Amino acid sequence: MKKLINSVETVLTESLQGFAAAHADIVALDGECRFIRRARPAPGKVALISGGGSGHEPLHAGFVGRGMLDAACPGQIFTSPTPDQMAAAEAAVDGGAGLLLIVKNYEGDVMNFEMAAEMIGGPVMTVLTDDDVAVEASSYSTGRRGVAGTLLVEKIVGAAAEEGRDLAALKALGDRVNRRTRSMGVALTSCTVPAAGRPTFAIGADEIEMGVGIHGEPGRRRVALAPADAIVAELVDAILRDLGDVAGQDVLLFVNGFGGTPAAELYLVYHAAARLLAQHGIRIARSLVGSYVTSLDMAGCSITVSRLDDELVRLWDAPVHTAALRWGA
Repeated sequence: MKKLINSVETVLTESLQGFAAAHADIVALDGECRFIRRARPAPGKVALISGGGSGHEPLHAGFVGRGMLDAACPGQIFTSPTPDQMAAAEAAVDGGAGLLLIVKNYEGDVMNFEMAAEMIGGPVMTVLTDDDVAVEASSYSTGRRGVAGTLLVEKIVGAAAEEGRDLAALKALGDRVNRRTRSMGVALTSCTVPAAGRPTFAIGADEIEMGVGIHGEPGRRRVALAPADAIVAELVDAILRDLGDVAGQDVLLFVNGFGGTPAAELYLVYHAAARLLAQHGIRIARSLVGSYVTSLDMAGCSITVSRLDDELVRLWDAPVHTAALRWGA
C-alpha cells in the first residue's frame, strides 16, 4: 500500500485539520474533530446536516457552506459517525428553526442518525437518499443504497433552506428530488482502505464490476472490460428503465468519478451518456462532471440522472459557496 499518510490512526484527523485550514473562510472544525460546520453560522433558518464514513471526499464536508449544508459529520473511513458526533453537530448549528438530516441509506448511518435525533430532541426530520439502481430492496438489507444523488438533494434543498423555507417543506422537497433521481456505478479497480492495507476486493486486469457500491460493495455482475460506449450504455439503460418514461423531459446529468479516474475519461463518459439520452428524446438542462462522491482511490465512475422542473432548475442554479461547489453571486 502506498498512501500519503503518516499513520493509519491519524489520517482522518490530519486530513480534517488540513481541510479546515485550507477553507477557513467557509468552514470551521470542531475542537474535538467531531464535525465540520459553517465558519459563519446562519441562525433563523432550518439547519441542514449530513455525514457518513470518510473516504468519499468532497462528500460531505466539501458541501458545507452557503447554499448547502450547515454541518457535516465525518466518521472513520467507510464507517458511520457516532450518534455523539451527530448530536454535537446538531447542537452547534441549530438556529431555532429545526434540523433536517440528509442520510444515505446505509444501515449504520440510518441507525446512528436516528439515535442522534432522539438525543437532541426538538424539531428534526430526515431525508433518506436511495438512488442506486444497482441493487433492489430485496437484495440489500436496508434497501437501495444512497450514492451520488445525495449531492443533488443537498444542493437543491440547501438552496431552498437559504430562502427560508420551513422544515416540513424542505423535507418534502428532499424526498421529491430523491424520488426523481437514479444512479449506477462501475469500478475498474478496487479501493484500498488504509486500515486494511490491501484492496477491498480482487478484480482481474481485464474485469470490471458493474453496479459497484461506493464502499466497494459488489455490484450486479463482474464482466469483461469493454469499450466505454458499451459500459455507459448498460449504466444508462439501467437508470432509464428504473426512472420511467422521461422522453421529452429535462434532466440533470451528473457523471461522478470515484477518485482514481482522470477528468478526460469522465468527460468521455459524459459525451457517451449525453448521446444516449438524446436518442431517447431526453433534454439535458443541467450538467455536472467531476469527482464529488468518491471511494478513496477506486478507478471508475457513476452516472446520475435526475428529472427536473422549473423550480428544481432554479434551486440548482441558486448561488452556492462551499469548498467543492461554487457558483452564482
